[in-house]
Amino acid sequence: MFDVILFQPEIPPNTGNIIRLCANTGTRLHLIKPLGFTLEDKQLLRAGLDYHEFASITVHETWADCARSPQGRRIFAVSTKGTQRYNLASYATDDAFLFGAESCGLPAELLESFPGDRRICVPMVAGSRSLNLSNTVAVVLYEAWRQVGFSGAS
Repeated sequence: MFDVILFQPEIPPNTGNIIRLCANTGTRLHLIKPLGFTLEDKQLLRAGLDYHEFASITVHETWADCARSPQGRRIFAVSTKGTQRYNLASYATDDAFLFGAESCGLPAELLESFPGDRRICVPMVAGSRSLNLSNTVAVVLYEAWRQVGFSGAS
């Protein structure tokens, strides 16, 4: 299935919600340090409810370590500075999606290392800064899953 990669996430409830989302979609979650919380954080656990045991979570020390992890997979960088709308890309079941930290997104040099067709964004009205991270992950992940026919869904 898919991989969701969070680059230096900062807000425990967002990551908790994403853990629950990943558990319910069969998606593997990768967290890249530094994290703005511990995996035992009460807010993280509360938002993820009891889904932690059903989620596949890997913590990586660096982006370089993580980039080696989903070998041979296409990785899409998701950013407000993306060059293609998320719904215009064509996804496959082994794709991965990289999301930046809540306060600052992905570093420019990291985002620019992706080809234009793999720098995706979720449209918003003019003047908006960004969507909530867990909402953005859900929007992108469900579009990708829809495109592959909700493979594995009951």
